[in-house]
Amino acid sequence: MSRTRSYVSQSVQQLRPSGIRRYFDIAATMEDVVSLGIGEPDFVTPRHIIDRTVESLHLGQTAYTNNSGTIELRRAIAAYIQRLYGVEYDPDSQIVVTVGVSEAMWLALRAILDPGDEVLVTEPCFVANAAAVEMAGGVPVRVDTFVEDGFQITGAMLEAAITPRTKAILINYPNNPTGAVLSRERMLEIAAVAQKYDLIVLSDEIYERLVYDVTHTNFASLPGMYERTILMSGMSKSFAMTGWRIGYVSASHEIMEAIRKLHQYLIMSAPTMGQVAATEALNHGEKDVADMRGEYDTRRKLIVSGFNSLGLECFEPHGAFYAFPSVAASGMTDEMFCERLLYEERVALVPGSAFGKSGAGFVRASYATSRENIEKALERMQRFMERHG
Repeated sequence: MSRTRSYVSQSVQQLRPSGIRRYFDIAATMEDVVSLGIGEPDFVTPRHIIDRTVESLHLGQTAYTNNSGTIELRRAIAAYIQRLYGVEYDPDSQIVVTVGVSEAMWLALRAILDPGDEVLVTEPCFVANAAAVEMAGGVPVRVDTFVEDGFQITGAMLEAAITPRTKAILINYPNNPTGAVLSRERMLEIAAVAQKYDLIVLSDEIYERLVYDVTHTNFASLPGMYERTILMSGMSKSFAMTGWRIGYVSASHEIMEAIRKLHQYLIMSAPTMGQVAATEALNHGEKDVADMRGEYDTRRKLIVSGFNSLGLECFEPHGAFYAFPSVAASGMTDEMFCERLLYEERVALVPGSAFGKSGAGFVRASYATSRENIEKALERMQRFMERHG
């Protein structure tokens, strides 16, 4: 019998594929590629974290943990947030350990959204953010930010996009892909909009410890925002622990009760060995964070000055580990620039338009790679710009 229907749901069919995968797939077929495309630390997880985890494995600590995570890790997370930002969460009821921030994001959105609810998603942003809203049954409303404003969202931009269906605001600062960090002034504008329209703010702060020359403000620490904020962060970026898959979500008691209910059905518990590693990192990893941040800062200055010297005017990033230069001087679109650069000079970047339409004309370059690779990429790009600039 011939098949007359598709067994794939319409909602999945309508999801746009990731705009960054194509370039990674092409690069994987080529030799001698210098990749500035991967948003992953090139550092190995610090040795004391690995050693503590291996010890736990030899002790047989391989079973499920509490659904919300080990109490040791939840207490470490609560102490970490309180120490850095003065914000207090109850480790027993207000923290759930998740499989990275990706799970935390889905849980948070699914916990608060009914079908058709709208979420304001600031762009450019991580490629999964709008898709996560859709997968949770909501409608992403994209709000563009621009280089003229330092890629910072303003209260006026958000207010112009609000409708009677708006339920929440999703922000990601320090930002992937631009490296922008929200000033406290801008955060207060967002807080005022959230209060005026009775909205929840989902704040993805995974790059919170990787800031340079500025101070990161935890959104929940703002006046009146504790009960309105769903805070998401994790170990992947600051502690070079991407593969351990440990994130966390914190919010008000009411919201956390809903999140915990979803988590218990979706994931029995986050990886046990990852939780051991995360506890060690939070309790004893501050020097590791400082050392890695210092190296990233050196690379940041190298790559930004390099792009500017090539005529690729570069927005100065103050957070994360991404540079976001304009390719206007090449006369090409961002997609054309990335494709031709990859084929002609074996340098992999990501088009800014993959992160939202306001990213068009820019490219994302990760400096989470060695100085040697950055210098090699800049040399190759100089040849490219001599031909096309």
